[in-house]
Amino acid sequence: MVIATLLFACMGVCVKKASLEATTGQVVFCRGGVGVLMMGFMAWRQGLTLKTRVPLLHFQRGLAGVVALSMWFYTIGQLPLSTAVTLNYMSSVWMAVFLLGGLAIQRWRGLPAKPIPLLMLGAIAVGFIGVAMVLRPSLERDLWLPGLFGLASGMLSAVAYFQVASLGRSGEPELRVVFYFSLFGAVSGLLMSGLAMAQGHPGWGHTSAQGWLFLLGTGLFATAAQVCLTKAYARGEPLAMASLQYLTIAHTFVLGIVLFDDPVHLVSVLGMALIVVGGITATRSSAAVKA
Repeated sequence: MVIATLLFACMGVCVKKASLEATTGQVVFCRGGVGVLMMGFMAWRQGLTLKTRVPLLHFQRGLAGVVALSMWFYTIGQLPLSTAVTLNYMSSVWMAVFLLGGLAIQRWRGLPAKPIPLLMLGAIAVGFIGVAMVLRPSLERDLWLPGLFGLASGMLSAVAYFQVASLGRSGEPELRVVFYFSLFGAVSGLLMSGLAMAQGHPGWGHTSAQGWLFLLGTGLFATAAQVCLTKAYARGEPLAMASLQYLTIAHTFVLGIVLFDDPVHLVSVLGMALIVVGGITATRSSAAVKA
């Protein structure tokens, strides 16, 4: 998961650069299209069939992930970037809410239920506080609707991560999981571009060679990150992995300083420290539960 967060941060850099010339649909298509080619080629090399026994799970994962991504793009266009990212990274908070709700229902029915360690829930809270300190979000009163979209984006991301965990534990290879999600994303990108053209907007931008290079980087980093993320959720505790995902913010913060000369604030540095502490605590709590 730590490797995945670093790769996602690199993907974010490529998206920021590519978005100067490319449309949203174009970025979404390239992110998914590169993944389809990479995963298809690797599956062919390994002799792995792409036929699946759980097509419904793949569909649910793809639908939740792509809708969450689309909502996030809308939120980014309407809200300050820091606020949009913070709302999207509430996915782990939503995961904790879903798990606690399921635990309450199981106990109400008198069924055996594995308790969720308070230390892990505390680690998620600490990590999210760190995210807020790094991003320093703000939300004006007249922007409540985009704010709701941002919250919905985080909630659907949590649903998608649960689906990733279910796919991994059902025996689906990482290559197959990432292939179908990439395929879903590529098709969605084409549909977004077609819808934009139908409304009189450009479907694809006038992209230079450098722009296409960043689009290619977006797909490469995103696909590699998805493989690592799928492995992590298939083998680790979902809440611990969700807490470690906050490290993406820390990586992005550093890359922003190095590549874009973003300002450094003491509050942001302290927030990064909380993100790391939350991730380490969640990992140790998860290991203690398994022991």
